[in-house]
Amino acid sequence: MGVWYFLILFVGLFLIFKGLFMKKQSLLIMKIGILFVGLFCISFSIFMFSPGSAEIISDLLNWE
Repeated sequence: MGVWYFLILFVGLFLIFKGLFMKKQSLLIMKIGILFVGLFCISFSIFMFSPGSAEIISDLLNWE
């Protein structure tokens, strides 16, 4: 499962860099959206790397 968390982390980093270095300034809403999705991916992957996160997610999804 750690491979998927690393993949999400790298996708988040890619989106952050893409959002920061966009050439067109007229697409401000798209730039903010890309940055937000990138930050969400990074925060989710860091949360999933922390101990006990699998139990928290299983409780939220009502899995046993």
